[in-house]
Amino acid sequence: MTKRTSFGQVFTYIVLVAGGLLMIMPFYWLVSTSLKTIKNIYVYPIQWFPDPIRWQNYTELFAQVPVFLYTRNTLIITFFNTVGTLFSASLGGYSFARLRFKGRDAVFSILLATVMVPFAVTMIPVYVMFSKIGWVGTFLPLIVPPFLGAPINTFMLRQFFRTIPMELEDAARIDGAGRPRIFFQIMLPLAKPALTVTTIQSILWGWNGFLQPLIYLKKNKLWTLALGVNSLGMFMPGVPDTTHFQMALSTIMVLPPVILYFVAQRAFVRGIVLTGLKG
Repeated sequence: MTKRTSFGQVFTYIVLVAGGLLMIMPFYWLVSTSLKTIKNIYVYPIQWFPDPIRWQNYTELFAQVPVFLYTRNTLIITFFNTVGTLFSASLGGYSFARLRFKGRDAVFSILLATVMVPFAVTMIPVYVMFSKIGWVGTFLPLIVPPFLGAPINTFMLRQFFRTIPMELEDAARIDGAGRPRIFFQIMLPLAKPALTVTTIQSILWGWNGFLQPLIYLKKNKLWTLALGVNSLGMFMPGVPDTTHFQMALSTIMVLPPVILYFVAQRAFVRGIVLTGLKG
């Protein structure tokens, strides 16, 4: 039994290490390519380690591309998207979980049904609507909708609020607390795991978003980092191949989500587990 157990543990570690290396390989290739010359990117056999290491790729990138402007725009969108999602999802989740009103289940079913509608179906009608009210070419189509509802996050928070004992609210009402006080002082502090998951998901969506910024942000001064990577060749017309610069900007863009993952991975997993306790 001891030998079988030891063999099983060794096999498990081997599989986990192999899977970890497989997962980290794209990130390593991204960083490695960002430090290579154009010639070394396409050599065969593959050059796994850049030789020479060309740090000038980053200095030249910052000299020719408004990286700080793109970062600022991305942070603005990410911030308001996160705040809006937390605002609408927490209120909506609490309402569907705790309040009793006519048509609650029907409204909640309609909310969930919108999750199954692909973005490609609503893309043109929504664009026409925003164009009619003059929002195209601004940040508004990207930062206002999260304040009006986030179906997936609302569903997740509803599931979490349903796991909180009703007796807590009953005791608070006996002590004279109203709905706003119960929500802000009792429910939200208890919902920290679910709110953490919602925050992380919203940050990643706002930071990595590409299609919607591509549709609505027409001016260069409003572009995000994702649009900057996509359109990098426009800023270096004399450079025949900008792959190494694209990799450098992609590395800058991917670092914050990676750091966020390592900092908040335990809270994220805990929030997912606790959210799924009750259907």
